[in-house]
Amino acid sequence: MFVFCIESSHSRGMGHLYRSLTLAEELGRRGRDIHFLINDHESTLNVLKSRGFEFTIYDLKAPGGSWERAFVETVRPLEVWVDDRLDTTLAHAEAVVSAGARLVTFDDRGDGAELADINISALVFDEIDRLKGREVKSGIEYMILNPEIERYRRARKSVSSILVTLGGADTHGVTVRVANWLQSKPVAVTVVTGPAFQHREDLHAVLSKPDVASIQHLTGVPSMAQEMNRHDLAITGGGLTPFEAAASGLPSIVIANEFFEIPVGRALEELGFSRFAGHHRSVDFDTLSLDLPIEIMSQTALRRTNLNGSHRIADILEALLR
Repeated sequence: MFVFCIESSHSRGMGHLYRSLTLAEELGRRGRDIHFLINDHESTLNVLKSRGFEFTIYDLKAPGGSWERAFVETVRPLEVWVDDRLDTTLAHAEAVVSAGARLVTFDDRGDGAELADINISALVFDEIDRLKGREVKSGIEYMILNPEIERYRRARKSVSSILVTLGGADTHGVTVRVANWLQSKPVAVTVVTGPAFQHREDLHAVLSKPDVASIQHLTGVPSMAQEMNRHDLAITGGGLTPFEAAASGLPSIVIANEFFEIPVGRALEELGFSRFAGHHRSVDFDTLSLDLPIEIMSQTALRRTNLNGSHRIADILEALLR
């Protein structure tokens, strides 16, 4: 069995959930049994139920080493434990390894990463040499992106429609500020908010103004890949979303929701298919421009990204069992 241990909430965001789901579905197609360990967060639990995955709720405040072995005893045989929680503790990692599981972590800078068989760090772009783990996999080729995007890859040439998507939670309500900035722009805008978004009243106050007719608000979409296909530019946070946009040929403006997303935003700009606007606290919307070389950015995105990450990582995880 493969166990995915993740945190997903309004404060943490839901990116860890969706990344893990993509990998879990790939492993499921290969006949592997999957179980999720997750904190008690209604929106997250609803997503897991809709995808048909079994899960166990655990207490995020419980100290590492106090609960892992008891869980392992209930799910044997446990083969691989995947942590997508960023900074895992040494006590937690010791408990997992001592229970006989192979440990895999994602973007992990915690002390527990040193016990990981593999630390997959595609979203780490600074101080890579300081990452811990028996083996570290870094580089955008290890990005886990939605395979559905393959159906919608296309080049863009100009901007007639903008997609605003700042995560399933958008903890800091950056969507509201972006919508306020775009309300006077002569371009169609679609704002997509996720299941954990808690700034609806503030957003409604912006969108209900009489002169704001060009902004559409969608509270979740059946397929983000399909939604991205409708647009020519995305405004996103600094997680997986701008990479998924790039894989579809969609350039982006990236606003870092958290400080650890700043190196990601800078790397995206260096890759040539995004413009980094800075951390959300310091973004100057008065100077932020939509005048971008969209055609060049789109072609660069298509050339530099692929959708093989989930297959590549699933191969690596299965190899741990040989």
